[in-house]
Amino acid sequence: MTATNWPDLAGRIEGKVHVLPVRVYYEDTDFSGIVYHANYLRFAERGRSDFLRSAGVNHTELFQGEDPLAFAIHRMEIDFVRPARIDDRLEVHTRYTRAGGARLEARQTIYRLGEAGDREELWRALVFAACLDKSGRPRRLPEKARAALAPYIDAAS
Repeated sequence: MTATNWPDLAGRIEGKVHVLPVRVYYEDTDFSGIVYHANYLRFAERGRSDFLRSAGVNHTELFQGEDPLAFAIHRMEIDFVRPARIDDRLEVHTRYTRAGGARLEARQTIYRLGEAGDREELWRALVFAACLDKSGRPRRLPEKARAALAPYIDAAS
């Protein structure tokens, strides 16, 4: 990856993985120039949302439909491997591993891009989300959303 083809505003899907480029700005860091831990969650949220949007699952349509639905995270397992720093070029890799019933599950990794295009793992998470109605009760994923995500999920997952 060279600087001339980076970034794609909403990322891109490569095979079954969504890749979202992110630049680390001053606002993302603490006083030492290291990315504040909670900001990794923001980067990851953008990756999950842009994957869904790229696959044809639109948050606004889900919430404005006949039976308004939204996604909520109910569990995450996170490993902070190495720190990101101001001006780093990052990639958020998102792979949905399950989309069934009321559940969505994803594996996410954030990498730092080196000048030669190499990647260094900084952060990883398992993310468990639920599809909820307006009152907060779990609801099955709409068929359209399951069908849109099906090509990206292995049958063995």
